[in-house]
Amino acid sequence: MTQTSSSVPDAAGVLASSLSTSSIPGVTYRRFDAPADYARMNEIANEVRIAEGDPLYTSDEQFEWFYERVENCDLSTDLFLVELDGRLVGYVRAGWRDEPEARLYEPIVFVDPGVATLPMLAELYAVADRRIGELAAGHPPGPKVARMSASGAAREAALVARGYTAVRDFYTMVRPTLDDLPDAPLPAGLEIREVRPDQMDAIFRAEVESFRDHWGFAEPGERERDEFFNDPVQSDTSLWRVAWDGPDVAGMVRSYIHPEQNERLGVKRGWVEHISVRRPWRRRGLARALIAASFPLLRERGMTEGALGVDGQNETGALRVYERCGFEVVSRSSEYSRTLEPE
Repeated sequence: MTQTSSSVPDAAGVLASSLSTSSIPGVTYRRFDAPADYARMNEIANEVRIAEGDPLYTSDEQFEWFYERVENCDLSTDLFLVELDGRLVGYVRAGWRDEPEARLYEPIVFVDPGVATLPMLAELYAVADRRIGELAAGHPPGPKVARMSASGAAREAALVARGYTAVRDFYTMVRPTLDDLPDAPLPAGLEIREVRPDQMDAIFRAEVESFRDHWGFAEPGERERDEFFNDPVQSDTSLWRVAWDGPDVAGMVRSYIHPEQNERLGVKRGWVEHISVRRPWRRRGLARALIAASFPLLRERGMTEGALGVDGQNETGALRVYERCGFEVVSRSSEYSRTLEPE
């Protein structure tokens, strides 16, 4: 799906008003122009993440892949590009998805760290919130919540000023070496097998089942399924470690290497990520064993350190498991939430 600034009709409400005025000198808003805007938008997003210690990093290919498949977000009315003195410095996106307890609205704000003042962030979150309010007003009644991840004093202050509250902490953890992890045997009866194409569907279903009882889980749609199978960076199955108990997937670690991120940061980092164990096989040391089995694969590709992201309040005690595996917290972000319509 692509939309250009010339092909999109004017819309009512927040779109029309927000594109015409700003309280920040030199700031103007305009429509999205695909594919011309992708590279600069992705550059801004990655600059923000690096500045805030966010582990996510997207290549231009990944970024365009996401936007061509974005769901529950009309790019002609829900995406605002921000220019300062004629230069693209940020963007605002509003979208939504359903979680078991509520319809979740996401006010996404990215702005060049060099111009991300508190007044700038406050105005951009106001733009996002107004559009979210319009979306919510047009949806059926029911519990509705606005929520997004943020770190950094200015961004967090802007959210708090708009009535958001921190509800969950997430950490990026790094293991400074990929030396072998001792005392990490695979539980009896399980075996690690190389991933075959005909196993991919079973592996996908097992991961979804494993994460179903985690905080913030939402049933994956076609875009998430497509990403699992075809993500330009994370779908290299030669780096995955999948444990089987006969015909059943017991758990997995889907590691990946992001060359562009490593070059930008000056590191040789492998991401030991997407760690999941299905309920019948938990509390047996399987996650530790799969993490240990991932290290040699990353070393063979020239990596010297490992990293992962974790929910600090994960009910399975993942943070403690990773600490025992030698990972150390290097940065934190929080999920901020605001109720739009209670139950």
